Amino acid sequence: MRLFRIALMSLLLLSLSSCKVGRFFVYNFAGIKDYKIFPSRTIEKGDSTFYFTQGVEKKPKTISYKDKELSFEEFLIEQKTVAFLVIKNDSILYENYFNKYEEEAIVASFSMAKSVTSILIGIAIDEGLILSVNEPVTKYIPELKANGFDKVTLKHLLQMTSGLDYNEGYANPFGDVATFYYGTKLRKEIPKMKLKYEPEEKFDYASGSTQILGLVLERALKDQSISSYLQEKLWIPLEMEFDASWSIDRKKNGLEKTFCCLNARARDFAKIGRLYLNKGNWNGKQIVSEEWVAESTKYDVSEGSANHYQYQWWIPSENGDFMARGILGQYIYVHPEKDLIIVRLGKKEGKVDWFSVLPKIGKAY
Repeated sequence: MRLFRIALMSLLLLSLSSCKVGRFFVYNFAGIKDYKIFPSRTIEKGDSTFYFTQGVEKKPKTISYKDKELSFEEFLIEQKTVAFLVIKNDSILYENYFNKYEEEAIVASFSMAKSVTSILIGIAIDEGLILSVNEPVTKYIPELKANGFDKVTLKHLLQMTSGLDYNEGYANPFGDVATFYYGTKLRKEIPKMKLKYEPEEKFDYASGSTQILGLVLERALKDQSISSYLQEKLWIPLEMEFDASWSIDRKKNGLEKTFCCLNARARDFAKIGRLYLNKGNWNGKQIVSEEWVAESTKYDVSEGSANHYQYQWWIPSENGDFMARGILGQYIYVHPEKDLIIVRLGKKEGKVDWFSVLPKIGKAY
């Protein structure tokens, strides 16, 4: 009888595995190796590679945590870190990998992909494929008109002030996150989205906003995929060290999950930070406009925006620093005044607030 129940449950799980609820129960909870379970598009590196120079190692001797002093490595390991890089003036001052991870290990970005999506929107505006952040989203997704989205602009989506009705919780197999993360029909789900608030009424972090921007970008690109655009405009020009991939919702004609799921290595994530540290310029070539970078990383509360969030980037202070951020503790922290980049990747967030810890670590440099 026990074997029969196990077999029955296995069949049930297999039958569900093609739908979002089944995937939720089979794969729950999200992990940094989820790039293995989703179809994806490859993003190829170019012929040339930029390498950060190797500097003299520098690190905090100890970290105070829970009323005890730990060595820096002990602290990182205890917080489930798999990669930690500190780069200053283009020199690697600290690089370490843990839990059987190494420099070639792929890690899913989760919501750090939101910041990359923002960069691509900025480039599309520079190229005239999108005219302005003030355009209504319904210009690109007219199906949303029926749900009152005529008053929602691309800027509202970038700022997370659109008023979108979206449940960000990862624990609900029937919720919006399960639909967007595990679902296979994003283009059909996006037009079903509704509004909960008036635009600019409040900041409300919603991954659905970034996925709507993803569909906007796809339609603005017309015959080019988002992954191909990323390869052409960022991955090759930034002289990435490794190929990457972007998970899509379905194998045939899939849409990139732009709110998450860019899969790459720590050093290449650091190059995203270097691009913005240098105001969108890469070794003399302007990849994305300086104005876009400034708008994306300023400390501002106008038009209903939150002072800690701009254009899909997090702003931890008024000191000019900013970061890309993803669940389970994926971070690209940038402090331009210090010429500093920190990348932290993890299996879990751990029991610390990296949003405040990374700037404190940065002070040591």
